[in-house]
Amino acid sequence: MTRHIILDCDPGHDDAIALILALAHPELVPLAVTTSAGNQTPDKTLNNALRILTLLNRSDIPVAGGAAKPLSRELIIADNVHGETGLDGPVLPNPSFSPQAITAVELMAQQIRQSTKPVTLIPTGPLTNIALLLASHGELHHKIERIVLMGGAAGVSNWTPAAEFNIYVDPEAADIVFKAGIPITMCGLDVTHQAQIMDEDIERIRAIQNPIAKCVAELLDFFMIYHRDPKWGFIGAPLHDPCTIAWLLKPELFEAQDCWVGIETQSELTLGMTVVDRYQLTDKPTNATVLFGLDRQGFVDFLADSLSVYTATYLNRR
Repeated sequence: MTRHIILDCDPGHDDAIALILALAHPELVPLAVTTSAGNQTPDKTLNNALRILTLLNRSDIPVAGGAAKPLSRELIIADNVHGETGLDGPVLPNPSFSPQAITAVELMAQQIRQSTKPVTLIPTGPLTNIALLLASHGELHHKIERIVLMGGAAGVSNWTPAAEFNIYVDPEAADIVFKAGIPITMCGLDVTHQAQIMDEDIERIRAIQNPIAKCVAELLDFFMIYHRDPKWGFIGAPLHDPCTIAWLLKPELFEAQDCWVGIETQSELTLGMTVVDRYQLTDKPTNATVLFGLDRQGFVDFLADSLSVYTATYLNRR
């Protein structure tokens, strides 16, 4: 059974790997790739999406750039994590095609409207584009099957003591998305910090004989540098965004719980916090399936198996 998807991302090393994973599986049918500002500036994240799709020979997928900044705040970027280009590390090709001459929201709305199946949205950056889509196209809500997002945390966060980066960049957008009434799967830091790629996993990927696996290994080489800081307590590097694709295709790898999730948009101390009612301490109805546990080895095997799909023959066929 195929699932129609739209990937909204801010590449970013782990966004790029999530995109590569998604396109390795024919059961996921990409209707569009849209980009948000976040890991780098909007021009760079758009260029990075085009470069990754060029690497994959997938110029058939329409691409559009999204909002240049959050709904009501100034943009914050994570260039300390992802480098000057947003995808520092491997040598990537220049884009072989151009983005659509419409906005990300217009492209998403167009593709959802035309789709013969309900569409799953996969945002792996700040939720600005998704919020704008939901706010401006209420008539399309019924055609959105689910939003599978990377963001938030029930426990330890990574940008402030209370907030994960994607939610912190645009908390007002996240608030709109979580209140929209559309089914949500939240891949937050509780699970993505368990999706650590170790040095030996990178070497396993590097040994796969195709250029895409080589690129992923080099992305991970650079991504590992930031996460070696002892303050994080990591052994490897957590692959946040690919958890969205793994959950769609291998949900048995995860432990999940339906919870109410609210977004803090006012507090000076906890701005961007995802308040997760794991123990039903309020009377608020659940609005998200929150991922808490992961079979790490199964996740690594899924990643390696997916990258093995990218043989030279496969790429030429695309």
